[in-house]
Amino acid sequence: MPVLEKVRALIARPSVTPEDAGCLDMIASWLVPLGFRIERMDVDGPTGRVSNLWARRGTEGRLICFAGHTDVVPTGPLEQWTSPPFEPTLRDGYLYGRGATDMKSSIAACVVAMERLVNRRATNADSLALLLTSDEEGDAVDGTVRVVEALRARKEIIDFCIVGEPTCVERLGDTMKNGRRGSLSASLTVKGVQGHVAYPHLVKNPVHLAAPALAELAATTWDDGNEYFPPTSFQISNAHAGTGADNVVPGSFEIQFNFRFSTASTVENLQSRVHALLDRHALEYDIRWTLGAKPFLTPSGDLCAALTDAVATEVGVSIELSTTGGTSDGRFIAGICPQLVEFGPVNASIHKIDECIAVADLEPLARIYEQTFDRLMSN
Repeated sequence: MPVLEKVRALIARPSVTPEDAGCLDMIASWLVPLGFRIERMDVDGPTGRVSNLWARRGTEGRLICFAGHTDVVPTGPLEQWTSPPFEPTLRDGYLYGRGATDMKSSIAACVVAMERLVNRRATNADSLALLLTSDEEGDAVDGTVRVVEALRARKEIIDFCIVGEPTCVERLGDTMKNGRRGSLSASLTVKGVQGHVAYPHLVKNPVHLAAPALAELAATTWDDGNEYFPPTSFQISNAHAGTGADNVVPGSFEIQFNFRFSTASTVENLQSRVHALLDRHALEYDIRWTLGAKPFLTPSGDLCAALTDAVATEVGVSIELSTTGGTSDGRFIAGICPQLVEFGPVNASIHKIDECIAVADLEPLARIYEQTFDRLMSN
C-alpha cells in the first residue's frame, strides 16, 4: 500500500510547527524522479526556521496545484497517548500518530496520485505543482504566504488548487470547502477615570459606560450571509478591567472581539459600523484592528465539478460544498488562483490525543486526487 508506507514515513518525523524535521526533503526525493523541479524557499523567522517547498512539473498550459503543510500541532501529554505520537501505529483498522489526519495522509495520497498520473500519461499539455510549508499550524507568516509572494512577483499563476486539509465530517467524500470566512479582530480600550468605589461622583466607570455599546454590538445583524456563507458573526473573546481590588473603580476597560465575516461584508464596512456605534455611545476609546484573513470563495466550476465527479466515482458519495470552520492557507493562495477548494480525510481526530485515520480511506483518497487532476488536465 504505497500511500500507507508514505504516511508512516512522514508521521515518524516529529515536525512540530515550525519544524519540518526533514519531511520536505523526503517528499522532494519522491517527486524528483517524476520530473518535478524543486525550489526551496526557506525563511528564518522569529520563531525559527520555516521550510517551504515549491515543486513544479512542466512549464506550459494550465497549472494544477496541491497545497499543504508538513508541520503538526504539539502532542499534548505524552502519557495520554495510547502509542507514541511519532511512532506510526496500526490498531483496529486505524493508523495512529500526530499528523495522521492533519495532514500527512493528504500529502502522501497526493504524491501517490501524481506518481500514477505521470506514469499513466506519457504527455500532457498542463503542469502540476505542490506547494508545501512547515508554517501553517503556527504563526503562518513565513510559509505559504511567502511562496505566494514569490510566485506573484514572477507572474506564476495557479489555475486550480486543492488544499489537502481534512474536510470530511462523517465519511470520506462528504464535504469539500469551496471557501472560508474572513477573520477580523479588534482590541478595544474604553477609557474612564479610576477612583474609590465609595465616591461615584468622582469616577467614570468604563465598564458601565461600555456595557450598552457591547450589548448593541452583540445584538447587531451585520449581514444576512449569502448562498454560500452564513451571516457574519461577532464574538467577544476577552474582557479585562480593574486592579484586583474590590474598592477601586477601573480606569480603563479592555475588550477583544472578532468578526468571522462572509463575502456579504467588507473589512471597511465592518470597521466603519463599529466606530459609528462606539461614537454614538459617546465613548472615549482606542481601537486596534487586525485582519487575519479575507474571505474567499470558489463558485461551482471546473474544479468543483471534477472533484464532485471523482468522489462519486470512487466512494459513491454526493459531496457537499461548505464554507464553515476557521481559516486555512487557502486564504493566501486564493489571491493567485481563481479556483481553489479544500478536500481531505475525516477531521474527527485532528489536534486530539490519539489522532488517527482509517487505513481503508488512504487508497480511495489517492484515487480521488488522481481522478480530479486527470479530469482537469488537457489531453
